[in-house]
Amino acid sequence: MKIEKIVQLLDAKILCGHHRIHDEISKAFSSDLMSDVLTLDADNILLVSGLANVQLIRTAEVADIHYLVIVRNKKVTKDIIELATKLNIVLIESPFSMFKASGILFANGLDPLF
Repeated sequence: MKIEKIVQLLDAKILCGHHRIHDEISKAFSSDLMSDVLTLDADNILLVSGLANVQLIRTAEVADIHYLVIVRNKKVTKDIIELATKLNIVLIESPFSMFKASGILFANGLDPLF
């Protein structure tokens, strides 16, 4: 699923990484537990999370995750956007709950990581 489709489905907006709007995502994982995210061993995944802090970006960096959707209408700071931009991470903001966002993505063909 392309990033542009994810943005459309989740009534979202891209905060950084606009140049990657045509990138294709193969699987997704939803979690607020960064310890769970650090155990992931997969490429080209989308992480859906309700966290809106620097730890989310740092965890994505360590886990080699380049696509993040922040749900529950959480607002990120300028520092978070700058760090995500520096690390070439696509950062997306959606007003939907994690459950709703995950369900919409799954119903439209994005596979779960497991």
